[in-house]
Amino acid sequence: MLLSLHWSVKKLVGHAGACHPVRMTRPRRAFVGALAATLITTVSGCGLLSGEQPATPGVEQAKVRLGVVPIIDIAPVHIAIKKGYFRDEGVEVELKSIQGGAAGIPGLVNGELDVTFGNWVSFLAAQAKGVADLKLVADAYRGRPDMFLVMTTPDSAVKTPADLAGRKVGVNTRANVAELAVRAAMKAKGADANTVQFTEMAFPDMQAALQRKDIEAALLVEPFITRAVREIGAVPVLDTITGEATDLPIAGYATSAKFAQQNPKTVDAFRRALVRAQRDAGDTAEVQSVVTGYAKVDPSIAGVLRLGLYPSGIDVERLKGVVTLMKANGMLTEDVDPGRMLL
Repeated sequence: MLLSLHWSVKKLVGHAGACHPVRMTRPRRAFVGALAATLITTVSGCGLLSGEQPATPGVEQAKVRLGVVPIIDIAPVHIAIKKGYFRDEGVEVELKSIQGGAAGIPGLVNGELDVTFGNWVSFLAAQAKGVADLKLVADAYRGRPDMFLVMTTPDSAVKTPADLAGRKVGVNTRANVAELAVRAAMKAKGADANTVQFTEMAFPDMQAALQRKDIEAALLVEPFITRAVREIGAVPVLDTITGEATDLPIAGYATSAKFAQQNPKTVDAFRRALVRAQRDAGDTAEVQSVVTGYAKVDPSIAGVLRLGLYPSGIDVERLKGVVTLMKANGMLTEDVDPGRMLL
């Protein structure tokens, strides 16, 4: 190491362009010795330390308060924590529980959260209506068939999508991606979604609400789909990831424009760590290894979860498709360009 450093410094004090070694006098050797430590981090080029790069500049804020929901979508967050990806980037993530994607937006506005997980519908609607000025940090989850299901109990009178009309249907948050998915899928099946009584409740409460008949159906996601099937024999009434909603972008991560402007290195470090874990989540075993903890999924259920996709980049064209779908289903009247929300 010392020899390598000595040789690199000898090169650096030679010709600036050629980086050739030169014969040094004693004063120059003394100068080299005094300067050696600082050159490790401040000099670039000429192959310093056999090609090593200078250290990444520090982040503005070491702790990031992140709003999360205990569902399968956020598995990469826990993978990143488990594998030390955030630590590698110089940030610590403090998890804050929220009920749904829309619930995290006020936290961004009032400064209680730095970044939040949430559904794209809520993010886009908040931006369009001027409720918040958001910047999109990373994608989280994209839909696949059989993982975003309207379900009910085996003895329910609700048997088809048309039967949902006029019924109470549980969604974790009103006017979010769950409601949009139900509306779009019912419309595709020729059923009237305008008479559905959407009832807001947390995902963990939906199974019991179905059993008590407080609601007659619920839009469930994993791990609650598999749990409801096993524990109460829940049956699907409608797969919402079909038709115009095929490959529907479900959720992502956003921050406020203010936080992004004041903490660009922090946001970038957070995103790099998360994207790394998003790629890992392409391996089902990686997801299974963490959901038994944060989502309290029984290991026997973890092995059969119906998973969506964990994208490593934000697809603006797909998000524009979400805007179109929102307008077509009466959930948005204003214009919003997802491309202008990118960092």
